[in-house]
Amino acid sequence: MPLPPILYHYFSRPLPYLRALQLQEAIHALQLQQRSKSAPSHQDLLLLLQHKPVYTAGRRQTESSTALERARLTALGADFVLAQRGGELTYHGPGQLVGYPLLDLGRPSPALGTRDYICQLQRILSLHLLEAHGLTPAPPSENMGVFLSAREKVASIGVQVRHRLTAHGFAMNVTREPQAWFDQIVACGLADVKAVSVEGATGRKVEVGGEVPGIVERFGRVMERQMVPLDLDVGSSGELAKLVYTLEQETMGDERTTTLNS
Repeated sequence: MPLPPILYHYFSRPLPYLRALQLQEAIHALQLQQRSKSAPSHQDLLLLLQHKPVYTAGRRQTESSTALERARLTALGADFVLAQRGGELTYHGPGQLVGYPLLDLGRPSPALGTRDYICQLQRILSLHLLEAHGLTPAPPSENMGVFLSAREKVASIGVQVRHRLTAHGFAMNVTREPQAWFDQIVACGLADVKAVSVEGATGRKVEVGGEVPGIVERFGRVMERQMVPLDLDVGSSGELAKLVYTLEQETMGDERTTTLNS
């Protein structure tokens, strides 16, 4: 029996990290609820977006161990959040394409393990860099993410899997904008590695939104799933679409408030 399509949605306006985290949690709860029915109706979803500037720490870090870094980094104008993903301190912000796949790893037969899932994310990003931009990533190593060389990291990966349902995901540096923010930290605990971007590596101007169609196509190809845009028509949408639609409306309201106050 063929697997159902993966729905996808791109938020064109940068989102606050905590609000996007709340959306992931709400979708996870909905997926669990719908999967428990005698006729499961849960849907897989790929969220694509940019964040407002934020530094996030991984689940092995604590409030006390990050207190000094929090004070220093928030003084730069970024948020600071302790997350429940794998990995260590990293940055998300404008100029970076973030992907949150919210998938049921038990759907494929046999079920997909966490390590294999991470390898699939690495393959998706590596294919995109090669096919869309002519960039050949370095061979996979023990370090998580995608590298253009041993000391140049262009994309980060940090996932969480609960009840076989995934959260968090990947972040690819598209423009040069994130690099100055990364220069303020030792990202992912790798002191000898620097953050690079597609724009910097190719010498061509690129935009985050322009990367979305290619990432979506390669995501479906590697996962061997059809990719279908999420329908946000409030007249026909289910609970999943309503959750996403609500956040879209909030970001539009935030943008109008910012414009009025500027």
